[in-house]
Amino acid sequence: MNRKEIVFIIVFLFIIAILAMLPTGFQKQEYRHTEGVRAKVISVNNMGIHNSGIFKLGDQSAVIEIETGSRKGEQVQGNNMLTGRLSEDKIFQEGDTAWVLIGFDEKNNINFANMIDHYRMDKQALLIGTFAVIIIIFSGFTGVRTLLSFAFALLSIWKILIPVMLKGYNPLIVALIVGNLLTIGTLLLVAGFSKKAYAAIISAMTCSLATCFLAMSFGQLFNIHGAVMEGAESLLYAGFMNLNLTSIFQAGIYLASSGAILDLAIDISSALEEIVHNNPNVTRQELMKSGLNIGKSVVGSQTTTLLLAYMGSYITIMMVYMAQGTPLMNILNSKPISAEILHTFVGCIGLVLVSPLTALISSLMMNTDSVKKAEDLY
Repeated sequence: MNRKEIVFIIVFLFIIAILAMLPTGFQKQEYRHTEGVRAKVISVNNMGIHNSGIFKLGDQSAVIEIETGSRKGEQVQGNNMLTGRLSEDKIFQEGDTAWVLIGFDEKNNINFANMIDHYRMDKQALLIGTFAVIIIIFSGFTGVRTLLSFAFALLSIWKILIPVMLKGYNPLIVALIVGNLLTIGTLLLVAGFSKKAYAAIISAMTCSLATCFLAMSFGQLFNIHGAVMEGAESLLYAGFMNLNLTSIFQAGIYLASSGAILDLAIDISSALEEIVHNNPNVTRQELMKSGLNIGKSVVGSQTTTLLLAYMGSYITIMMVYMAQGTPLMNILNSKPISAEILHTFVGCIGLVLVSPLTALISSLMMNTDSVKKAEDLY
C-alpha cells in the first residue's frame, strides 16, 4: 500500500465509526420504559396452546431467567403469544435462549415480559466470524478491505438510505447518491487508487444510471405498484402515508442491480490490468478485444446468477401457482412474478452494458505503451 491508500483506509474507518454512532432518528418513544434482554427458559407451560389444523393458537407461558441488562439474574414470568402464522410464531422449550422485551411500571417493577423470539445473535456472530476468518485467510489484507466495504455498505443503508427515505425524500435520488457512494468507496477500498478501480467506477456508475432509468421506465410500463414489496403496506399503516411506494420499489431495483454491475466491472478491469502487466506491449485494440471476450463469458454466468438470486426468494409462490394448476400466462402476468421479471431483466441489461463499457474505458485508461508494472498487486 502507498501512503494515499493508508490515509484513505484510516479515513474510511473514521467514516464507519461515525455511521455506527449516527442515530437513525426513529427511536420510538413508547420504548422508553422497556428493555430488550437475553433470557434462559427455565420451564414452559403449554396449557394455553390449542391446535387448529397445522396451526397453533393461544399463548405459551414460561419461567425465564434474565441473563443481560439491568435485571440480570432475576426470574420472571414470560409470555409468548401465538397468532396462527407459521412465519411468525415460535414455540420455546426448556433450555432455550430467548430475546425478551421487559416493561417497567412507575415504581420500576417489571410488569410484563414478552418473549419476542429465539436468541440468535451468538449464532449470527459465529457465522459472520467464520466468513471473516475464511476471507482473510484466502485473501489476506484484501479480505480486510472487503470486510470494511461490507460494513460500510450495511451502515450506509441502515443509517442513511432507509432513514432519509422514511423522511419522505425522493427514493430514486437518495438511492442514486448512496449507491454511487458505495460504488466509489467499495472499489477504491478493494482495488486501491489504480486505473482498474477508476475504470470500474466510471463504467459501474454509468450503467447504474442506465438501470435506474430502465427501472423507472419499465416500472411504469408494467403498471406495478410498489405495494407488491413485502411489508410495503405496513409502512402506510404505521403512519407514513406520504411515502411513494412505487418509487421505493424502483429504487430497490436500481440498488439490487448496482451490486452485480459493480462486481462485473471490477472483474473485467482487473483481468485487463493483469493482461497489461504480463504483456506491456499489448495494443489498445487487443486489450479492448480481450475485455469483450472476457465479458462475454462472465456475463452469461452473471445473468444466470442474478436470475437464481431473484427467483429463489419467490420459489414458494411459484410452487403455489403450480400446485393450483394456474395457467402459465396467468403466472407471468401476475404482479409478484412481473415484479421479479422486472428486477431480473433490468439487472441483466445493466450487466450486458457494463461489460463492453468497462472494456472500452479500461483500454483507454491503461497506457499500454508506458506500463512497466501493474500499479497494485493484491
